[in-house]
Amino acid sequence: MEDGKAMINIIYEDNHLLVVEKPINIPVQADSSKDKDLLTLLKEYIKNKYNKPGNVYLGLVHRLDRPVGGIMVFAKTSKAANRLSKQVQNKTMKKTYIAIIEGKPDKEGTLKDKLEKDQKTNITKVSENGKEAILNYKALKTKNNLTLVQINLITGRPHQIRVQFSSRNYPIYGDQKYNKKPKKDQIALFAKKLEFIHPTTKEQLTFELPYPNRYPFDIF
Repeated sequence: MEDGKAMINIIYEDNHLLVVEKPINIPVQADSSKDKDLLTLLKEYIKNKYNKPGNVYLGLVHRLDRPVGGIMVFAKTSKAANRLSKQVQNKTMKKTYIAIIEGKPDKEGTLKDKLEKDQKTNITKVSENGKEAILNYKALKTKNNLTLVQINLITGRPHQIRVQFSSRNYPIYGDQKYNKKPKKDQIALFAKKLEFIHPTTKEQLTFELPYPNRYPFDIF
């Protein structure tokens, strides 16, 4: 699927689901930037492919930060959206990310914090007034003081992965918001794998993408 500068990789599609690779630097839904967003692009794709009259329904059940790319699922019916949203709430939808962080953390661990997002500045911080945020990680490889980590997200708070690592002095490479000395490269955070139960067939589905073909992922 191609629309102007946006080339969107459609990974899987049926009457209920649309699984895609979100391109980097595209917002998931319309925001104050007025830039073309993924939800709108996908609705246009469905409308054109199936010659649908009127408005197209497409349910958003989870999100990725604007600079982050990777795998996402959208619901093509309200019933599918409701059932997928319940999987997100029940933590039965498994989301696996990879990131390259600066420094050398423990081989594996669980990070737990309370995170609060400032709606005015769009910045998330560790705060006693925040909501519980949990992730598990495993350090896979280290090179040039950069560590490739695999992350299983337990909760889905705004900017969670970025804040939890940066607050421990392991900022994500290229993170322009939470890395105090960011490189000018793209943020090295990627949604690599998604596992969930099909909302109607009840089949267990697993979708996985290869590592991004760019620095610093390519040094590993």
